[in-house]
Amino acid sequence: MESTELAGTPEVQLLNYESKHQADFKRLNTEWIEQYFHLEPADLCVLDNPEEYVLQRGGHIFLASYGGQIVGTCALYKIDDTSFELGKMAVTAALQGRGIGRKLAEAAIAKARALGAMRLYLESNTKLAPALHLYRELGFRPTISGSPSPYERSDIQLELFL
Repeated sequence: MESTELAGTPEVQLLNYESKHQADFKRLNTEWIEQYFHLEPADLCVLDNPEEYVLQRGGHIFLASYGGQIVGTCALYKIDDTSFELGKMAVTAALQGRGIGRKLAEAAIAKARALGAMRLYLESNTKLAPALHLYRELGFRPTISGSPSPYERSDIQLELFL
């Protein structure tokens, strides 16, 4: 994968998910979800079984490593042959604001394109202003074309046409 140097800091590396990363994937997502909301049954299905709920269904998971630690993650869920959902994006609180989330999102967008996607969809919450700002900078726009969300916390849907 790609490496990116943050000014004056150790290198950030983007990695492809391996089963050894399951605990980090769950930890990072649990951290942000519990900071603002609460874990829901749909979260636990994915966080406890990412191979089944993401990878085996044609999706992909990226991780960000910084100083030898996994500090961020982002998943692509396959919706159909031309659509993917961006989800389970998290960067540990101590390193937010350093461009790690942007690198993860850009890698996910590039991967979706490589997999033939024409549309990328995501769900979020309007309380998450920094995340929404990033998504809008990347070209995502509000939509109402998604399925009903399995998450209580979801109050906004965005899409990006590739």
